Amino acid sequence: MTAPRGRRAAIVAGLRTPFLKAGSDFARLDVLELARSVTVELLQRTGLEPREVDHVIYGNVTRPVHYSNLARELVLAAGLPKATPADTVSLACASACQAITDATNLIERGYADVVIAGGVEMLSNVPVALSPPLARALVTASQSRSMGGRVQSFRGLKLADLPPVAPSITETSTGLSMGQSAELMAKLNGISRADQDAWALRSHQKAAAAWDDGRLAQEVSPVYVVENGGRAVTRDNHIRKDTSLEKLAQLKPVFDRAYGSVTAGNSSPLTDGAASVLLMSEERAAGLGLTPKALVRSYAYAAVDPAGELLIGPAYAIPKALDRAGITLGEIDVVEMHEAFAAQVLSTFRKLESRAFAEQELGRSEPVGCIDPERTNLRGGSIALGHPFGATGARCVTTLANEMARRSAQLGLVSVCAAGGVGAAIVLERP
Repeated sequence: MTAPRGRRAAIVAGLRTPFLKAGSDFARLDVLELARSVTVELLQRTGLEPREVDHVIYGNVTRPVHYSNLARELVLAAGLPKATPADTVSLACASACQAITDATNLIERGYADVVIAGGVEMLSNVPVALSPPLARALVTASQSRSMGGRVQSFRGLKLADLPPVAPSITETSTGLSMGQSAELMAKLNGISRADQDAWALRSHQKAAAAWDDGRLAQEVSPVYVVENGGRAVTRDNHIRKDTSLEKLAQLKPVFDRAYGSVTAGNSSPLTDGAASVLLMSEERAAGLGLTPKALVRSYAYAAVDPAGELLIGPAYAIPKALDRAGITLGEIDVVEMHEAFAAQVLSTFRKLESRAFAEQELGRSEPVGCIDPERTNLRGGSIALGHPFGATGARCVTTLANEMARRSAQLGLVSVCAAGGVGAAIVLERP
């Protein structure tokens, strides 16, 4: 196995907040508070001086209107030097993957030595828009110099123009929600309700076990909230340690009530949370006395028609990333796959194992290979842990790097599906 030559981007450390169901203990916070909390803690735990950070890249999807560049606000709020450049990226559920691979590019090109990359989402406090007629009226009123002019600005508005426009997670191009698309994937790939529920149960059981044995505690930092006298929030709150196949089977389908198989139990929940990853060049890490957990060996992105199997993008991105790394799927020791829905995970497994998919979609004569469930999501996945859109990719990379170090695994794979039919894949290797 030959590693690519030149500068390498190293995963030195990663940290996340607890991931909480939207509307629970983080409901009174905002994205900047969560991002600042975990980033400051990451700097403190690693002992890194803020002046060492060359760049910050942060992912966010449901972006508050008052933060035009959340990453730059994070620099200022976290006490980094004001001269530190920063940019915010948005690639739906793969936003933090984009942040991490952008950081990798900066390091490999020699444009930066130390980058903080990550993401955050606060689905408790999503921005709510005004209808276009009402928004135009408010702008016109604000520009008017007289009371009469301000009043005139609102004439012509209809009652239907007054309610706020609720945010939507449907695809603009198709009008279908992710859940409806997951139902389509389950039907097309023959994924049964029983198999989806079994995968969901596995996610909860492994997440609960990883909390019990301390593996998850090492990558989660507390967040302090002030209500009820003030307290530290220290654990994820969606994990169902006592769930069972029987309990999961009692849940009704959400997106196709008559014939569906996708339920709240085998889907990831709406979640609040943030995660930050510290990347460095190998040389800078050595100079600072820090030992990398993993190196970025390769990555790839792919996209499919959203009108088809919306969340199958990883099945196209994974083989690209493997080819760029010069390895096969069989050489991967540990996998961290985002669980938007159990149907999406199991559909991706089916595609990668399929000769017909390899021949017809990838132009290959052989299947990509089998992902061993016993090597996948060993600390649970998004179904149990939660899924803050902008943060999940950083959570996956952190968890994978830690598990690789724990097992002395040589190669690891992250994959994340995203809205718009996008898939992301990142290959990590041990130094």
